[in-house]
Amino acid sequence: MRRHYDIWSTIVISVTVVLFVTALLLKGFVHDMLLEAGIFLVSVKLILMAHRNHVVAERTEDRLKQIQELLQQAQRG
Repeated sequence: MRRHYDIWSTIVISVTVVLFVTALLLKGFVHDMLLEAGIFLVSVKLILMAHRNHVVAERTEDRLKQIQELLQQAQRG
């Protein structure tokens, strides 16, 4: 299985979760938690988008390699 998360993505995920839990414990369930939850969700969305971009880039690279191989076969044959 290929790894889609590099060390920096893992660090960002960990720091985001720690900060969110810390804010939750310090502020409690008050109105400001909606803001904290929004920031957390934006961070999660950015991480998911980065993951999706990585998967699409790998798939595109694989397809380009296939096209290159087909062109090389066509030139030989």
